[in-house]
Amino acid sequence: MKNTKILITLLFCVVFTGFSPAISQVTYKNSDGTVFVPKNFYPKFSWETTPQYFMFQDKNRLLTPKEVAFIAPRTDFICIEKSHGKKRLGSAELGAKEEAKAFRKANPDIKVLFYFNAAYAWTYTSYTKDFSEKGVEKHPELKKFLITNKKTGKLAEHFGAFCYDLLNPEFREWWVETVAKGVRESGCDGVFIDQMHGNSRFRKEDKPEIEIAMGEMMAALKEKMGADKILLGNNANNKDAGYVYPVCDAVMFENYSASRYTKESLLSEWGDMLKNAKEGKISVFRLGVDGAGRGHIKPNMPELSKEKLEFALACYLIGAEPYSYFMYSWGWKLATGPLVDYPELQKPLGEPKGGYIRTTSEGWEFTREFEHASVWVNTETREAKISWK
Repeated sequence: MKNTKILITLLFCVVFTGFSPAISQVTYKNSDGTVFVPKNFYPKFSWETTPQYFMFQDKNRLLTPKEVAFIAPRTDFICIEKSHGKKRLGSAELGAKEEAKAFRKANPDIKVLFYFNAAYAWTYTSYTKDFSEKGVEKHPELKKFLITNKKTGKLAEHFGAFCYDLLNPEFREWWVETVAKGVRESGCDGVFIDQMHGNSRFRKEDKPEIEIAMGEMMAALKEKMGADKILLGNNANNKDAGYVYPVCDAVMFENYSASRYTKESLLSEWGDMLKNAKEGKISVFRLGVDGAGRGHIKPNMPELSKEKLEFALACYLIGAEPYSYFMYSWGWKLATGPLVDYPELQKPLGEPKGGYIRTTSEGWEFTREFEHASVWVNTETREAKISWK
């Protein structure tokens, strides 16, 4: 009888007043007992298995149907990296557009991010193709968007890419319009923004001003894209991204090698993941293969990555919060991890039973219990054990 009265009341509201009562939203419990309320444009999240985020590129081609079928069931959250599909389709935004279509067909719930850089003028998109040496010679007006190296008098470079001048308001306006256009034309659900430092190393005296300008630019981008688009900032938890962090929906912790995730930094980032969760932000915890990071790639990487997985996964699980995703690879290319089968990541995980426990106040051993797994890690000796139940 009580349920019948509730249904009649709801029907009256909809039919006679036009008012539709809000349906209660799914929420999650953070490790400190606070509540995580996801935004309605976030990807789906589940503790059923290890929550994974995928990010990849192959400049020469698109994924095969078999490759899409491998990745799509393993995740609801991906990014198409900076140069993907350029050689085949002519520009990276077209590569992102085609992959977004392919993945949504395989997994309608998936959220796909476009990639753009906030510091380096990579030439992979149609919007940035003229930021090459020949392109700038042909279009000298582009120089005002770029930094000049004071020592050489030439345009500053980073691994062959020219460097954006963030202090030029005209550049910032162009950048916001361009990124929003890229998200729109690729049909993506948001954007992954790389390099939040604004090339401050070339103008250290202007660093405070650059940090403020970066924050303003990201806020303008979020507004331009629309409130329902995801803004993921790479390393937006860093101190030099203090003005960027508040407008980001998601943050990546980019630990691409063992030197990037020390015992101290891991402890700090677990705290940052809790901070993100309390503020309703997504975390992407990216770990490279231990001991085989940038400049140390070995020939047997798929096998080595499987050997090293337990430690990396334990480091993620100790600090994981609702809407924390695990990314594991030894690079950003399609051939550097996304297509490797890691059976452990498909094992039943279940919800955490609480936060992590530090076995001694000054020690580096940590434990945590999940519904279907017990996790132990020593971040000083870099040992770990996950016992699956």
